[in-house]
Amino acid sequence: MLIGSIKLRRNINMNFITELEDFSLRISRMQENIKTEEATKTSIVLPFFQLLGYDVFNPLEFVPEYTADAGTKKGEKVDYAILKNNEPIIIIEVKTINTELNNKHINQLFRYFSVTKARFGILTNGTTYKFYSDLEEPNKMDMVPFLEIDLTNLNKDTVNELLKFKKEEFNVKDILSSASELKYESLIKNAIAEQFKNPSDQFIKALLTKDIYSGVKTQTVLDKFRNIVKLSIGDYINDLLNEKFQNVISSSNEQASTLENSPDEFLPEELEALDHISEVLNIANSDVSYKKTSRYAYMHIKGFPSKWICRVTIKSTNNLLTLRHFDSHNFESEYIFDDVSQLDQISTLIQKVYDEYFL
Repeated sequence: MLIGSIKLRRNINMNFITELEDFSLRISRMQENIKTEEATKTSIVLPFFQLLGYDVFNPLEFVPEYTADAGTKKGEKVDYAILKNNEPIIIIEVKTINTELNNKHINQLFRYFSVTKARFGILTNGTTYKFYSDLEEPNKMDMVPFLEIDLTNLNKDTVNELLKFKKEEFNVKDILSSASELKYESLIKNAIAEQFKNPSDQFIKALLTKDIYSGVKTQTVLDKFRNIVKLSIGDYINDLLNEKFQNVISSSNEQASTLENSPDEFLPEELEALDHISEVLNIANSDVSYKKTSRYAYMHIKGFPSKWICRVTIKSTNNLLTLRHFDSHNFESEYIFDDVSQLDQISTLIQKVYDEYFL
């Protein structure tokens, strides 16, 4: 079965990540000059949600000062609400940059969350964004965020989760399906980190089996072993990192050796796929050239190596065809295939890609 996967979407996400990294640098440069909550909103928060694809100047989609009256308290307003079908799906509470977000601020968001239909609440000081939902009890916001992002210290995992909050990607079920796991994973990681920094009595007792220490585990004994445990954990992590480092070096050396012994040798499956595409295009071999790299084989217009038409990547699990589109969008599309005959299903597209070069 042929599976088509348009890479344009992937390119958009890559563009978003690049823009986010640029935005992170911009925040670092201007952070010292932002003094008020209003400046935090206009300089960072609104541009951030623009990056996520929301129209922050459309009151039908992004509402400032959204009314969230709680019980007898009237006139309560959350800083922003993102609407869908006239109902809030995300509420956002903003504090001045460099404010340490604490329980007081969480309680404020908690109160707003309970009186709206939003499924997600975001508490932010412009640089840190804490994402909340009602994973524990319906319509009652958890006091622990399931996702926390620091725009001045981005990492791959959190950015991948942030992609789910882009307007065109936003899906409540998809986010909630991973939110609970993210929340508890974060809590467990924090608990492990705390034990590594300051092992508790219970943790030390669990380690001191009879094979290590058979005596009575008094407080004096636990205090004696606390530093030994910390040193042992540090040594273990260093050994683990060194082992991985050595494996990476060994793997790189093996790959380099393989490339030196078999440079530019086409796999039969690569040639079969490229020849099949040539037949689909009904072009003579004199019109195109095949080239080989360590990772894939590709076809380009003869005399123009940079104008490649397609790439073929042979993998143990499946094979991948990448087509280069030369239209105004200039994007790539990917297709997985098991047998070259399956490429006939996209013969029209292959022909179109080839013709685009001459337009």
